[in-house]
Amino acid sequence: MTSKDKQNPKPGEYALQGDDASRIDPTDKAAVKRWQKDERKRLLRARMHVRKELPRLAEEIAAEITRLINPQPGLIVSLYWPMRGELDFCDWMHTLVAQQVRVALPVVVEKAHPMIFREWTPEARMEPGIWNIPVPAEGEAITPDVVISPLVGFDAGCYRLGYGGGYFDRTLASLPSKPTVIGVGPPLCEIPSIYPQPHDIPMDIIITGAGRVKLRQNQ
Repeated sequence: MTSKDKQNPKPGEYALQGDDASRIDPTDKAAVKRWQKDERKRLLRARMHVRKELPRLAEEIAAEITRLINPQPGLIVSLYWPMRGELDFCDWMHTLVAQQVRVALPVVVEKAHPMIFREWTPEARMEPGIWNIPVPAEGEAITPDVVISPLVGFDAGCYRLGYGGGYFDRTLASLPSKPTVIGVGPPLCEIPSIYPQPHDIPMDIIITGAGRVKLRQNQ
């Protein structure tokens, strides 16, 4: 195994994490889950220490996404309502709608099941969803062309560490057509490996501001 392989393991392979010489067996789901829980806590604490930088990062990342996807009228872009120190793109959502881009938000209809996406507009009636995150209260499910997802962590293979509920991967696997998936967050989110499991779906693009754009290899 090369040093690159250690940092970019495939699902089911062994990997080294940072300077820790101990190996985590990705087939040991309990061990991976424990490690991810601890790493998630560490990354969330670290994110709160850079809160003052987040508005600037959000502006930079929104500009970079605009350059990459060149949003046109009718394009469906899924964003998210920010929580727990996530990057806030609410102003950009208004800009997109003004450009006749359709903005969608993910909605948990049933726990432990795939999410659906409902269209959001500034006039949309909102209601508290899971974790009290505001979601559109009504509207048919739509399929996004672009999904923008917040990062707790990410690795060299463009695998995402989220909040542990499995909603992101479950939802992507259920969509009738594959969207372009973009992960966004501050640069401190990057770690050598999240120890991806067979169900994990890598993102296509990761953007962390200041021109930092990572494209998944072998797309």
